[in-house]
Amino acid sequence: MPNAVTNELIYETLKRMQETLALHTQYHLETKERLGFIEQQYASISRRVDRIDERLDRVEKRLNLVEA
Repeated sequence: MPNAVTNELIYETLKRMQETLALHTQYHLETKERLGFIEQQYASISRRVDRIDERLDRVEKRLNLVEA
């Protein structure tokens, strides 16, 4: 019976599925870590832009370009 499903075939299939799942899990963890770094960089840039905006507001007020 060439199409017989044996315990060995089931075991090998499950083993390959487990290996694939492990690879996907590792990829997911790496992606989450990279996303965390990007979020940190975005927050840093956002704070810098906020400070530049505050400085620009002060300059505009000093030069009487806007109402105080």
